[in-house]
Parts: sequence; C-alpha cells; structure tokens
Amino acid sequence: MNFLNTFRARLLIILALLLVATLSVQYYVNLRTQDENINLTEVREQALRDGLSIGVNTITSDMRIQDFVKREGQSFYDERSSSQIKDILVINEDWEINDSLSDKYLPSVGEDGEAVNIDLKTVTDLPPLKEGPDKLGADHAKFPNANMVSTKDADSEAHAIPVETSVGRWYVIVILGNDRNEAARRAGQTLIYTLGILLFSTLITIFLVWRFTRPIANLSKAARRVADGNLNFRLKDADRNDELGELAAQFNEMTAELEKTKELQAQLQEAEKSAVVGRLASAIAHEIRNPLNYINLTLDHLRKKFKPEDTGQQETFEKLTRQLKVEVDRINQQVSDFLRYSRPIDLEIEPVDLRRVINDSLRIVEPQAKEQNIKISVIERENVSKVLGDPEVLRSVFNNLFINGTQAMEKHGGNLNVILSGEQEWVRVDVKDTGGGIPRENLSKIFQPYFSTKETGTGLGLAIVKKIVDDHGGKIGVESDLGKGTTFTVELP
Repeated sequence: MNFLNTFRARLLIILALLLVATLSVQYYVNLRTQDENINLTEVREQALRDGLSIGVNTITSDMRIQDFVKREGQSFYDERSSSQIKDILVINEDWEINDSLSDKYLPSVGEDGEAVNIDLKTVTDLPPLKEGPDKLGADHAKFPNANMVSTKDADSEAHAIPVETSVGRWYVIVILGNDRNEAARRAGQTLIYTLGILLFSTLITIFLVWRFTRPIANLSKAARRVADGNLNFRLKDADRNDELGELAAQFNEMTAELEKTKELQAQLQEAEKSAVVGRLASAIAHEIRNPLNYINLTLDHLRKKFKPEDTGQQETFEKLTRQLKVEVDRINQQVSDFLRYSRPIDLEIEPVDLRRVINDSLRIVEPQAKEQNIKISVIERENVSKVLGDPEVLRSVFNNLFINGTQAMEKHGGNLNVILSGEQEWVRVDVKDTGGGIPRENLSKIFQPYFSTKETGTGLGLAIVKKIVDDHGGKIGVESDLGKGTTFTVELP
C-alpha cells in the first residue's frame, strides 16, 4: 500500500498542516502586534520631539506655547502629537515655570503688573519623571516628581529635556499620555486571537478524530451484529484506500465466507437428512407396498368371487370394497410422494411451453372446480419464452399448486387465476386463489417437509414443489393475506 494512502500518513499530514496553519496565523498576529507597537513608539517619539521643538521655539521667541500651537503653518503640533501630548512646561534658570500649554501653570500677573511665575518645587501634581540622575545629573533632585514611582494606574509620564541658553540652562518638560490601556487592549486582542486559533484547532482535531474513528466504531457495531448471527451485514467503508478500508474489506470477505460456510453446513445437514430419509423411504416403501399390493389383489378377488347375490348386500359390498381400494391407493400415493421427495430426480431437460403444461394440469382440477363453483382463468402476457425443464416433472409442480388452490376454496368457491409472464431471462407464473389465506406464522414453514395444516396431509406436496423448482434452477415464493387469498410465484429460467 502506498504510504501516502495510509491512515497514519493522512493523519500526520493533516496534523502537520494544522500545526503550520496555527503557527502561521500566530506569527501573523504577533507581527501585526509588533508593527502596532513600533508605530505607537514612533508616534510617542515624534510627540516628544514635537513637544521639545515647541518648547525651544517659545524660549527663543516672545510667543506663548498656546499661541505657537495655534499659529498657522506650524508643523509641530498636529493631530498625532496632540493625541499624545498632555502638557508642555518651560522651566527657566530659576526653576520657575515660564510657560505652559495648559492654563494651570501659566504665570499670573502681580500687583505691579509684572508676570509672576510658579515655582516648580511647589507643583505636586506632576506625573513621574522618566529621566534619572544618569541623564539629568545634579538637577535631577530639583524636580519635585523626580522620586515618584510610576504605577500601572498612572495615566501620564513626564520627560525633562535640558536646553542651554545665553542666560543659563532651561528645561522643557513634555508630559505624554500613558498608553497602558491601549497596550492592554492590544494584549487582550492578541489573547483573543490566540484563543480563537486554539479553539479552531481543537474543533478541527475533534472533527478529524470523529471522522477517523467512525470506521472503527462501525467495525465494532458490525462485529456485534455478526456475533448476533447476522452474517448478511456488510461494512460500507470498504471503498476507502487506507488501512481502515482494507480492514473493512477483509471483514466483509470474512462475513461472506462465514455466510457461505453456514449455507454449506445447512446444505450438508439437508443432504445428510435426505440420505437418511432416502434409505428409510426405500425400506418403508418395500415393507409397505408389498402388503398393499396383496391387499389390493385380494380386494379384486373378493369382489369377483364373493360378491353377494342379494341386490342390497351387493351395493353395500361394492361400497365397502371401493372405499378400501381408495384408501389403499391413498396410502400408495403417500408412499410415492415420500419416495419422490427423498430420491434425486433425473430430469430430461428440453425447451418446454409452460402454457401447455399449465393447461394439462388444469384439466385435473376442472371437475372439482366446477363442483365447488370455482372460476379458473389463465392470462398469458406477450412474448413469453419457453423454459428449460422436464415437462412431466414440471406438471407435478402445477398439479400440486392447483389442487392446493381448489382445496383452499372448497367451502365458498372463488377464483383461481393463473398469470404467465416473461421478465428478461425468466418466465414467471403467478397462481392466485381467493381462499382463506395462510397465517403469517406458517408462511416460513409451508415448504418444509412434513409440515401440513390438513388433517390428512403428509406435508410433502409443497416440499416436492420447491425441490423440483430448485432442481430446475428456479425460484418459488408465496404471499398471503389472511381471509383474502394466497399467491404462489414460480420463476423458471
């Protein structure tokens, strides 16, 4: 078997593809998150540069920060920067707030009309300073927010940039918004993507496990049904081209062989039974027919030699002897049926016109049918071919069927319909009567030898019919509706 067509190879390939797909999607999500983080970092760096540029420009000019950002043509405070910059503070050489983007820290006007700046050390609501002593040196301690610890809940952060001027060192403090919420959103989004990928992979795995284990479950159910005696069951997974398909095919072959073995055992038992019955029949026939022949000859002798002279006694004598001969003939016929069933039939096969055979058989029952008010009809379809068979032996088939049909209607009369039709390579004969029908529980037994519902029946008539049809390579079936009638169907090649 080609390795790529095996169950293991398919499962490995699918799992490998699933792993590659999962890693690819996760890589794409991580790459997208990284791009967003890089973009956010660039935006914050640009906002910090723009804040510094705004602060430096206001130091070197007479413009306030608020006026500068509103000036037409400036490119430092655009939409991207304004979304990040919370405030810009300009600290002079005396550590006073010389200018601010917000009104909160702007200088006030004193009594003499001069500007009064806010001392930086008095400001207590600044966010934590990000630069340490390694960058700001001794000036680091002069910032009131220098030693503040940054927390997760802080919504902003301060960046101090020194600017050397002609009057001393000034500082520009740029306060940027903290994007922790945005970072948390991106982390949560990445987690959602990861969970989605895992959920999708799990569902695909469950589907694959269910699909690949379904043939195993079917095999288990099939084995249970075979163990219960249903040897006709076949698996539908035999068309697969992997190990499971090969296993299903072998299982079907096994059940087919078991079915054949069971049929052979049944045939062997039937053959053994037939052999025993045949030997028994020959012995019984020899032991019974000799006394019957003697009784029959003695009756003929009595009728001739000891016939009474009185007319009334003659009538009684004739009636009794006639009844005795009828009973002897009946016993002789039962012995003949017994021998016919138990011995193999030597068929003289030739093309046979079934219509002629049927007509000959109907003549036997016509007198009885007339007495019982039974109407007989024969319908022959078009293009009915001849069959291959022994006409004399086939005649006994229809004799039995017609006699059974008339006996089924002996109380109330009825119709006996014979329909002759051709179906491809078969010729079909339906024998329908309108008698009392056969009980459902007896339908499976009527072709068994020695089964009969009649008090005087031997139970061999229909068994002989089936044996003859089987010997001709044909089929016989029966359908019956209790109270409405019975239909026997004979198909011959």
